[in-house]
Amino acid sequence: MNRKHLTILHSNDLHGDFLPRTVDGVERGGLSRLSGYVKKVRAEEPNVIYANAGDMFRGSVIDSEYMGLSTIELMNLLNPDVSAVGNHEVDYGIAHLLFLEKCARFPIINADLYITFNNLRLFTPYLNIERDGMRVLFIGLLTQEVISAAKQEKVIGSFIDVSEAAKQVGIICDSYRTKDTDLVVLLTHIGIEADRELAARLLPEWGVDIIIGGHTHTFMTEAEVVNGIPIVQAGTGSGQIGRFDIEYEQDSHVLTEWKWQCLPITADTAPTDPVMDGLITGYQHQTDAKYRRIVTHFARELTHPSRIQETELGNLYTDLLQNESSFDLMVMGSGSIRKQRLGPIVEYRDMIENTPFDDMLWMLKVTGAQLRRMAQYVFRDEAWEGHTEFYQYSKGMRIVYRKSTHSFEEFKFRGEDIRDEQEILICLQHYHYANFEGCFGIPLAEVSANMKPRVIATSLQNVVEELLSTHDGLDAHVEGRIVILD
Repeated sequence: MNRKHLTILHSNDLHGDFLPRTVDGVERGGLSRLSGYVKKVRAEEPNVIYANAGDMFRGSVIDSEYMGLSTIELMNLLNPDVSAVGNHEVDYGIAHLLFLEKCARFPIINADLYITFNNLRLFTPYLNIERDGMRVLFIGLLTQEVISAAKQEKVIGSFIDVSEAAKQVGIICDSYRTKDTDLVVLLTHIGIEADRELAARLLPEWGVDIIIGGHTHTFMTEAEVVNGIPIVQAGTGSGQIGRFDIEYEQDSHVLTEWKWQCLPITADTAPTDPVMDGLITGYQHQTDAKYRRIVTHFARELTHPSRIQETELGNLYTDLLQNESSFDLMVMGSGSIRKQRLGPIVEYRDMIENTPFDDMLWMLKVTGAQLRRMAQYVFRDEAWEGHTEFYQYSKGMRIVYRKSTHSFEEFKFRGEDIRDEQEILICLQHYHYANFEGCFGIPLAEVSANMKPRVIATSLQNVVEELLSTHDGLDAHVEGRIVILD
């Protein structure tokens, strides 16, 4: 018997989480210790592969100040064996992403981004990695949100449907999986629910053994097995790492045993990497001069613990943007607020990291009936998995929604039931305006017939900084604007 051992480490959705954080009195994460852990395992185990399942970018001023170039340099030092493209990899544009790929000293794979007029792929779709005679075939798949982020780049397309993605996996496996292939791993950035659907659609003949995912920031204590295929994610950030320990019988091409864990990155589990420390410190010194100035003080620390509920920070931002404005209701994407906690001292760095997407703001007129349909679509069942768009509403909105009946028990504005014929001026960020139908389930043309939409601000970040810097001691509470009943 030719039995071999393979260790696969994996991260996803690092989002610029370069520095350690203190959680419940324990310092956790940071690229220095994450790198230290990967190096330690590579020294301890004979056959190690480290994979990244997308979304390296966004979340830190170190990333945004250099438009991802700093992140690529740090990732080069972290040295993954393979990385998938995530939806935030295109935040600086497809052309810039292709430039960043040239700067990367690690392979970046994706099977479903292509040029529309000739169907040529933008990236290498797969990668074979060999360890001690074992050959592992990695295939990269991306969420449909890349189409949203690259809306203006008409020449870029993607296989956005899960059934089409499954078909693409079959094509690659049929074409490039050979008798020498020992394991097939899908490195996806499509979210946990889509991973489940994808696994269910895969034919056994394609030989997919593992799905390593990202995008929904799902923290798991054990692998979830669908159609005989283990599916895993490692949450978000650098505070933990996923680890497969695999026993493989090479002669019979059988994965005989596997164990998966999601391990914390702390002083107890990981040494620091002094070279990584030095690189991060250098970037910190360069950005601190620009970003370490105080913008405002809150009355206390405010929170945004989940994107699928009303939050203190959601109420603060929507109220600030709506107050003394030309519109009635601010509808702000929950995912636009990136920090779980902010304040009481808010530095410019904190502000930028919390709302990194510098969108234009659009004003639209909707009827009460349209607003109800929009909310009904937002509150569909998939929302509670946390991988659809969800929204925070400014003061005056009152929604009570029951999941079990898919119905609103209250749908009010300024204390009154919203009438179908009522007209309400709402404000959206550009991303949600540009992808209106995908976000709200209604064609933009239908809403535009009420009033021609218009830009009312060209920079969300500039407006937020002005409003925060001119208001001290701000506070906000969860007031029951969004109530979800089971």
